[in-house]
Amino acid sequence: QVRLVESGGGSVQSGGSLRLSCAASGGILSSSILAWFRQFPGKEREFVAGIRWGYGTTNYADFAKGRFAISREKAENMVYLQMNSLKPEDSALYYCARGSSYYAGPSSWTNWGQGTQVTVSS
Repeated sequence: QVRLVESGGGSVQSGGSLRLSCAASGGILSSSILAWFRQFPGKEREFVAGIRWGYGTTNYADFAKGRFAISREKAENMVYLQMNSLKPEDSALYYCARGSSYYAGPSSWTNWGQGTQVTVSS
């Protein structure tokens, strides 16, 4: 059973940066996707960025391109989300998740962390 634990959230001013971390325990298949989602109050979780565990290929939501960068350290079973040029509208609860397809909705992703809050003030 894969367990995911996020850390690194916090409060930052607009234009600032944060780095989120996700520690994964349990066996992760090379074909798995480790991804970051975010959720606004009263809204469904939305995809932010993902990385294929084996190949390291990445995928980003349009709003994340050029500002966010996802990476992984396989030896440490860690996934990171570097967020730069943060805006107040990036304020949300950020989740780490494991799945197998970018086309699957959030409810189809297999494992989720507990989330870490990001707050960006103007």
